[in-house]
Amino acid sequence: MIWPAEDLWQNLVMLLPGLTIEVLPEIDSSNSELMRRARAGQIDPVLLVAESQTAGRGRLGRTWHSRAGDTLTFSLGLNLAPVDWSGLSLAVGLSLARSLDPMSTQGVRLKWPNDVWVARPGSAMGWSKLAGILIETAVPAGAAAHEPRYCVIGIGINIAAPQPEGLTTEPLGWQDLQPGASAPAVLRQLAGPLLRDVQAFERQGFAPLQQAFNDRDALRDLSVQLSDGRTGRALGVNASGALQVQTAQGLEVITSAEVSVRPQSLSSQT
Repeated sequence: MIWPAEDLWQNLVMLLPGLTIEVLPEIDSSNSELMRRARAGQIDPVLLVAESQTAGRGRLGRTWHSRAGDTLTFSLGLNLAPVDWSGLSLAVGLSLARSLDPMSTQGVRLKWPNDVWVARPGSAMGWSKLAGILIETAVPAGAAAHEPRYCVIGIGINIAAPQPEGLTTEPLGWQDLQPGASAPAVLRQLAGPLLRDVQAFERQGFAPLQQAFNDRDALRDLSVQLSDGRTGRALGVNASGALQVQTAQGLEVITSAEVSVRPQSLSSQT
């Protein structure tokens, strides 16, 4: 594959001085690599692309299948110091959705807290998973709460649809919606807006994005089941990015990244 690394660098380094772009043919996980570097004191800004991952990671320890050409997997590492970290994964997801489907005509939606789904009325579940996001941070020893952390934003996007075995949500590839799409072309489309949106989040937080996220919320007004068995109706996210669920006990505000939320019709497959 031919990657637009030089063109991307020329555009992105103006937004983030010192940024480098690396493309590796194979690695265990782009997030793991940047976290290893951060722990070793390497905290320069970098966009690391992995053509293939042998041990890609998703939320709650799930694996992310990654083969060269079939997926776009990359991690953006940079120092961030937002006033409030809440909602960063939602801001990243919204950035991806806006870049891929700016007019909302392709059915690209956001599943709290860190997945990109596509509405598929003809599929058995009604939804297919297109992308996932994994965000990790490295905190320097002795750093105060308000000081910058090295943040690693990992993104995996299906370019070709993977095999559905073992997956809780039927996947699809971007090529199903955009025939001929390639990983390098999608990276070119996403990278600039993503960096600008992350920098805007650092300045402004999630609150200005609340309505835009709710407009693309895949769970909005659906009956959902939480991983602890409670059920209710999803009411969108609040100004800090927490999911609001109306349950029999009242309005629940879900903030934990360790809580799994799924439409009730899918809960038996969780």
